[in-house]
Amino acid sequence: MSLDTSSLPPSVAEIAETLAAMPGVVAVVLGGSQGLADSDARSDWDLAVYYRGVIELGALAAYGEVHPPGSWGRIMNGGAWLRRGDVEVDVLLRDLDVAEHWTRQAELGVWELDALLGYIAGLPTYSLAAELAMGRVLSGELPPIASMPPKLVETAPPRWRFSRDFSLEYARMHAARGNVVGVAGQVAKAAMEESHARACDQGRWVLNEKRLIAGSGLGGLADCFVRIPRREVDLASWVDEVARALEA
Repeated sequence: MSLDTSSLPPSVAEIAETLAAMPGVVAVVLGGSQGLADSDARSDWDLAVYYRGVIELGALAAYGEVHPPGSWGRIMNGGAWLRRGDVEVDVLLRDLDVAEHWTRQAELGVWELDALLGYIAGLPTYSLAAELAMGRVLSGELPPIASMPPKLVETAPPRWRFSRDFSLEYARMHAARGNVVGVAGQVAKAAMEESHARACDQGRWVLNEKRLIAGSGLGGLADCFVRIPRREVDLASWVDEVARALEA
C-alpha cells in the first residue's frame, strides 16, 4: 500500500507506515487539527485507520496502549495511545463498513446519538461521515465526501434544539432545588446542543466538542459560566439568561 508521509515528522511517519502494513487495513488518514492544518502547540497527531472485517493490531504494542475494536463503542470503536520519542500519536480505529452505513444514513437525514466518555452532548453517528470528509488520506482509498447532505442540514438542527430545550428545563428543575452542579451541567449540555444545531444550520461538519462552542459563535457564554450564582433564588434567572443567549 503506497504511503504519502512527506509532510509528517519521522516518528509519526514510522507509526503511519506500521499502520498501513497491518493486515485488514484499507486506508490510513491524517485527522484532527493536524489534518485540517489548524493545530497549535497542544495538538497531538491523530491517525485514523479504516479497516474491513478483522484487523491485526499486534504491531502497535511496542508503541503504547492499544484498545481493540469495540472497546470505545460502536462509533468511536477503538484505537491506541502511542508515543515515539517525544511525539504522541492517537490512533483511531474505524470499521469502514460501519462508516459507510452511517454516511448513507446521513444522506437520508437519519442519525443517532451515542453517549461517549469525554463528550457532553454525545456523539452523533454522522460524525463518521464528517471524518471521511475532513481527513487527509495518507494511504489507500476512501469514498469521497464533501459537503453536509441537504437532508441532514434539514433534520439535524430541530432535533438538536429539542434536546437543548429539554436540557434547559432540567436545569430549571435543578435550580428550583438549589443544585448548582446540576444546573451547570445541564446548561453546558444545552450550549453544546445549540452549537451543534448552528453548525448543521451552516452545513458545517464538526469532528468533536473541543472548539464546538467557539466555532458556533457562542464563545461569549464563558462569561456567564464564571458567574453562576449560588443562591437558589438567583439560579433560575441565570438559566433564563443563558437560554435567551442560546435562542437568540
